Order: sequence, then structure tokens, then C-alpha cells
Amino acid sequence: MKPSLQLKIGQQLTMTPQLQQAIRLLQLSTLDLQQEIQETVESNPMLEALDHVDQQAEDTRDAAENLDSEGKVDKTDFSEPGNPNEAESYERDKDGDWSDNIPNELAVDSGWEDIYQSMPSANYSAPDTASSFETNASASESIQDHLHWQLNLTPMSDTDRFIAITIIDSVSSDGYLNESLESIIGSVNSEAGGNGNPEDRIIEQDEVEAVLRRLQHFDPIGVCARDLGECLSIQLNQFPKETPALEKAKLIVADHLALLGSRDFSQLMRRAKIKEKELQEVIELIQSLNPKPGDTISSSDPEYIIPDVVARKVNDQWLVELNSETMPKVRINSTYAALVRRADNSNDNTYLRNHLQEARWFLKSLQSRNETLLKVATKIIDVQRGFLDYGEEAMKPLVLHDIAKAVDMHESTISRVTTQKFIHTPAGVFELKYFFSSQVDTDSGMGCSSTAIRAIIKKLIAAEKPRKPLSDSKIANILAEQGIQVARRTIAKYRESLMIPPSNERKRLV
Repeated sequence: MKPSLQLKIGQQLTMTPQLQQAIRLLQLSTLDLQQEIQETVESNPMLEALDHVDQQAEDTRDAAENLDSEGKVDKTDFSEPGNPNEAESYERDKDGDWSDNIPNELAVDSGWEDIYQSMPSANYSAPDTASSFETNASASESIQDHLHWQLNLTPMSDTDRFIAITIIDSVSSDGYLNESLESIIGSVNSEAGGNGNPEDRIIEQDEVEAVLRRLQHFDPIGVCARDLGECLSIQLNQFPKETPALEKAKLIVADHLALLGSRDFSQLMRRAKIKEKELQEVIELIQSLNPKPGDTISSSDPEYIIPDVVARKVNDQWLVELNSETMPKVRINSTYAALVRRADNSNDNTYLRNHLQEARWFLKSLQSRNETLLKVATKIIDVQRGFLDYGEEAMKPLVLHDIAKAVDMHESTISRVTTQKFIHTPAGVFELKYFFSSQVDTDSGMGCSSTAIRAIIKKLIAAEKPRKPLSDSKIANILAEQGIQVARRTIAKYRESLMIPPSNERKRLV
């Protein structure tokens, strides 16, 4: 084959670096965006971040300039009537004696504090209370840390303390003992010098059980239990003997816990030989116990959601605006930007010019992200005004294609905008994706949102009779009477998503 030249006409989509940067910023959450801005400011000398104080000063200065341009403020006279020398004294006090006679060079054996006096205490600005509290807050405590702290305060022999440490290390986050006593005995003997065989045990089982009983009375009560029945029994033993229905509660927890879990009340009353009223007191007493004592000890730091946009109602109209508190204020450093010279191809000038262009692209991408987020959030709220006015039952079916068509954007862009972006409303804080839901057909021909169906299911279950809770089939029939055709399997799926147990587990005596 001979080499040849061919001319072809075609179209190709090329993503410029600016477009790639804009798309990447669009899909970042608030925390990720703040980190990205911080890294960009640190790497680009042309960008500078404004803190809260600088932003307030800039806003005040802009407001003063605007008022002065309208002829409302005379910036040359800040003194009040009756204090003609106040401005002059302010300028004198502002400089102070501490900055007088500053030498050009410091002596070799002198320090900064030897020449310059410290600033007056009145100029000290206290740190923000919220940030200071979060910074000084202690780290979260695990269940093991909590138990070790109590163990250090408990008088105990070295052998028993070693056994207790081994048991505590085997406790799960919910407070239960994961390992069997045989495994713990083998581990203790192995660490103590034995080979772990039953014939050569250094620590006997009764010693481990004695230490375990002491640990089970640590705070929270019931910790280190081996099963649910033991956990509840330990807590019941802490009640005074005159507590009503205490003995029957101990009997049911010890022998009939499975019947109580399945809510087979008729069989339970027959086996325990108690009447309905007494069984009701027993159930109330058992329900006051904590089946997972370890959950009372926080093992993770709380996570706070900062909304990106805020929706509020003004004059019967819903307004959507960006949350300015979540967006770091960034601007181009005017001092460095002034150093860029035209028609100068030196390395230093090229370096400054390139970073200035990157800074402008970055600010433009941030502005584009804010505008897109505000446009999409405004359209979502415009569609879901019924939810804000009347609740979840008024939620309309909505998909990404509907918003993409309304704002003239691609569905992938809408997906990026609504992922990990939150909106604050009078009803709470929601992710923007929460307002999207599938459509279920109705007899009237108008679709019903799956979110609205979940709200109806939750409302029906909340109003059901405790003695005869509604089954999934019964809920499906009730919805069918309202013109909403939903299968029983769909009802079960929606109920499970709401963390609602089935009807046999919701049955109660009252």
C-alpha cells in the first residue's frame, strides 16, 4: 500500500480544561468544595481568601462608598456634635506610642519584644465561640475506653485485671461479648504462659465467670452480656424488689423471651400463668430496659449538614437563595495582579500571567457552579411547592429529565448538581435528590409520587389499632380504594424503607 493523504470532514467534542474544571467543581459537596478552594488558594499566588472579618470590612467599605456616591455620608467628618476633637484624638490613639522611633535594624542580641511593645488588649479579637468549642471538644469515646476507665478505678488483683482486659477487648460496639468463655480462657492462658490445652489451664472457668459478673455491673448496666436474655436479666436485677411485675418479668425474660419477641401474647399468658393486665405491666417494664447498652456510649463524631441553598416564604412566594456562609470568599490579589506587565515575556511575568489566567478561570467556574445550583434548586422548589405547603403527601412525581428540560441542561448536569447538595426549608434540611421520586399510576390518570405513598403508609400505620395492625395486603387495599394501584410487594418495600416492622411485630396489647 502506498501512503496517501485524505481529507475528511467530521465533528468531535473536546472538553477544554476550563470545562473540565467547571464540571469537577459542580459535583463537589460543600466540604469538598471548601477544601478544593483552600488548596487552589495555597497553590495560586493570584488568589486570596477573605475571612469573615475581612468580608465584613469590605462590605462596610462598599456600603460607605455607595452611600457617599449618593451624597448621604460625608467621609471627612466622623465626629459627633459636642466632640469636635474626637477624630483627632482617635487618630492619635490609633497610632499610639508603641510604634514611635522604630529602628531600621535590630541589635544582634535583642529580640522583637525588646523593641516593640505588645498591642493593647482592646485590639484583641476573641476566637469564634462555635469553632473554639468544636476545636476543644474531646474525642469520641468507645465502649472499650469507657470500660477501661472504670476498670482502672476498680480494686482488683493482677490476674483478674488481666482477665478483665481480655474480656473488654472482646466486647462489640453494642455492648455484647462476642467471644465464648472457652475462647477467652484459652487466650488468657496463652498470654499467661500456658499452651491453651484444657489439661494445662492456668486460669479456671469459674475465675473468668467471676470477673465477667463484675464487668457486667459496670456502666452501662448489662454490658458484657452474652445474649439478650442475660442482658435484660442483669438490668432487671438492679430494680428494687418492690417493683411491680418484677418477678414475672424475670420469669418471661429467662424462659419465654422468644414468645415475647414474636408477640404471641395468648401463648405467653398461658405459659407464664398471668393475666392480660399483668402482662401489660411486664411488657412496659421490659420495654424500659436497654437491649443494646453499648449504644449509649458514642463511638463516632457527630456529622453536621450545612445546607447549600435556603428556601423561605415571603409574601406567599417561595424564594430560593444560596447560603453565603458555606461559600468561602475568594478574590484576585490586586497587588500581585498589578505586577503583570504587557508585552513582557520574561519568566517571572509569564509565571504571573499564567496564574492570573488560571485564577480568573477558577473564579468563573465558581460563579457558574453557584448560578447552576441556584437555577436548579429554584426550579425544583417551584415544582414541589405543594410539599413545602402541605407536607410529603403533596409531593409530586419528578425525574431528572423534567428539571433538565425546564432549565435547558443535560440530565448528567442535573445529577451532579443534586448529589450531596442540601437545601434548608421550614420542614427541615433535605438533599436535593429527595425531591425526585418515581410515578405510580392512579385511577384518575394523574401520577402519584412514591414519596407521597410512603407518607400515606406511615400515616395509616400510625393510626392503626395496636391489637390488630394493618397487614401489607390491607394497606394495598386501602390505597386501591383511594385510586392508587400499588402491589403488596411494593408496600412491603416502602414499609421497610421507612424502618417500620411487619404487622406481627407491631402487635401490642394496648
